[in-house]
Amino acid sequence: MKMYPIETGNFKLDGGAMFGVVPKTIWQKTNPADANNLIDMSMRCMLIEDGKRLTLIDTGLGDKQSQKFFGYYYLFGDFSLDASLAKYGFHRDDITDVFLTHLHFDHCGGVIEFNQAKTMLQPAFKNAKVWSNEAHWKWATEPNPREKASFLTENIQPIQENGQLNFIQQHAKDQIGFDVLLMDGHTEKQMLPKITYQDKTIVFMADLLPTIGHIPLPYVMGYDTRPLLTITEKSAFLNEAADKNHYLFLEHDAYNELCTVKHTEKGVRLNETFKFTDIFN
Repeated sequence: MKMYPIETGNFKLDGGAMFGVVPKTIWQKTNPADANNLIDMSMRCMLIEDGKRLTLIDTGLGDKQSQKFFGYYYLFGDFSLDASLAKYGFHRDDITDVFLTHLHFDHCGGVIEFNQAKTMLQPAFKNAKVWSNEAHWKWATEPNPREKASFLTENIQPIQENGQLNFIQQHAKDQIGFDVLLMDGHTEKQMLPKITYQDKTIVFMADLLPTIGHIPLPYVMGYDTRPLLTITEKSAFLNEAADKNHYLFLEHDAYNELCTVKHTEKGVRLNETFKFTDIFN
């Protein structure tokens, strides 16, 4: 098995929304904001090469939305999914499986694209199975008013219409090759891949832990549907991660790819940060 970080692009979000009730004077120490109160965010995905299987975890925003839509998110930098795949010698047609942690647009938007004439939607990974889970799929396709703007029909329904949709069942490792942790605080049945690689455990954090600035328990996003549940889930997870020295792969931290955590008198806190290549060959 080999693993690769895949940078699909950077964007900006309101810092207050990203940290909920935590005051700006505190969160800006780890996530400095610009003059418009926006903080830098990444859309860092993961590629797993395992024999003939090539699995992409999440896909970033994609590029099919309107200029007005992208104007809300202030895209910046030179990263792209295709360029990141090419860096490791791959093309999107090589992808056999796309695993979506959840169906918010910044995680799944790249799974569907326009055709060249921009007249119809088509699979961006034409040879891939796309993996979600049944409970989250129902949640996303029958959205509550709070999340409706994050579940875009054009990102979701074509997956099923194209015949690519597959649901993870109880024994995820038998289907997709790695274990899956289910989390309900951010959205219903968000899935966090838990992967054993080079004798270490890596957990793809998705939106349970967007950045290192979110490690303290009260530092919870305003986007979470059940913030108190997020705190409970995060507490249990971070304590185990500190006990077992898990490596946490950060999807949204624009400056840190991996981190570890440790126990302190104030609770679990950041231990070290790493580039992926610092730890894994």
